[in-house]
Amino acid sequence: QVQLVESGGGLVQAGGSRRLSCVASGRIFSFETCGWYRQAPGKQRELVAAITTGGRPNYPDSVKGRFTISRDNAKNTVYLQMNSLKADDTAVYLCKIRISGIDNWGRGTQVTVSS
Repeated sequence: QVQLVESGGGLVQAGGSRRLSCVASGRIFSFETCGWYRQAPGKQRELVAAITTGGRPNYPDSVKGRFTISRDNAKNTVYLQMNSLKADDTAVYLCKIRISGIDNWGRGTQVTVSS
């Protein structure tokens, strides 16, 4: 069984930065595609960053140039660096990691951006 735990959320002023971490533990044999999602109240969950096994990142236009996803396979950790934060970025941020062909989700970490 695999567990994912996100951390790094909190309250930040608009224009500020925040770095989220997602650590995987348990029976991990291969670390595949990773992604960060967010869900705001009353809105659908949306992908904000993804990174392939080979390290290729992908971002939607809403965060491109502001968010950076990275991974440290040796530490079973995925990061999300968020810069120039806006009030619209307020949400619960969740990570998803595919391990041995199975998608695993964390419980999320709240990021609140004050304007």
